Amino acid sequence: MPAEWEMGGRVLLAWPHALTDWAPMLLEAQRCYVGMIEAFTSHDQPVVLIGPEVTPLADTLLSHIPGHLLTLVNLPTNDTWTRDYGPIPVIEADGKRLEADFKFNGWGLKFAADKDNLATSRLDCLELLRAPRESHLSYVLEGGSIESDGRGTILTTSRCLLSPNRNGDITAPEVERQLHDSLGAERVLWLHHGGLAGDDTDGHIDTLARLAPGNLILYVGCQDPADEHFDDLRAMREALEALRTPEGLPYNLVELPLPSPIYDDEGERLPATYANFLITPTTVFMPTYGQPRGDQLARQILEVTLERPVVGVDCRALIRQHGSLHCATMMLF
Repeated sequence: MPAEWEMGGRVLLAWPHALTDWAPMLLEAQRCYVGMIEAFTSHDQPVVLIGPEVTPLADTLLSHIPGHLLTLVNLPTNDTWTRDYGPIPVIEADGKRLEADFKFNGWGLKFAADKDNLATSRLDCLELLRAPRESHLSYVLEGGSIESDGRGTILTTSRCLLSPNRNGDITAPEVERQLHDSLGAERVLWLHHGGLAGDDTDGHIDTLARLAPGNLILYVGCQDPADEHFDDLRAMREALEALRTPEGLPYNLVELPLPSPIYDDEGERLPATYANFLITPTTVFMPTYGQPRGDQLARQILEVTLERPVVGVDCRALIRQHGSLHCATMMLF
């Protein structure tokens, strides 16, 4: 599995529509997606899944974007989180590229997923994949639950990959064997701590800690002892400090700030995180939350450590459905 910063060219998204959980705030969500698509078209080529019932509206909202910069695909979806049901890129030893298609069951049977589970195979039938599809539909795996350094190391969380609602009573060695066979993982690094209030994913790694070039791990920290995340994120940091590179060296750790608490209308805290950025070979796309101090600090950290320009995208709408920028995107070959 290549590292995310080695990928580039096309970004897969899915348009919010009235049959999703976005219905109560549909126009706000669609405007957020317009903002994301505008940001991506200046650097990459978005591929947007749009069901037949919403195509005219999407065409209107996206009419200012030149057609050659954007691919609209008539394909039904349950929801918009393509990171978790889109294909996972793989490069074989001989250089052959594959798009691995894993089973998606709505984050452990929490939500309907029948259409999303078919998205990759339907993209393949429409000849929109630039690499052959390889089926792994007997195994549940979400793209947001794994991080790859492109050299055979996978970083993940035990809370998610050992969830019995995904692959039954599977053991850690069995998970490692599956990741080796399907994604070429030579090492699997497990985190047993960390998790954000309001997270529906059972602790996806892309909300907590991200691999980056130069044996770097950017992770979410919490400096407020009164915050409910303080103890768990401190334990996660200590676990990250104990990890070693393939060469036996400590990783270079850089802490990202935790956004100030954001709550929904019922008073539930939402899982806002600056770790949910998208890194391409040339650019970092970072979620912002209307918090000038935190947004600016996170931007500065990412610019310095990743040595790429950072494009901020307002994700206050996305976070109201418990996701953010990385969750809403998947890189395609």
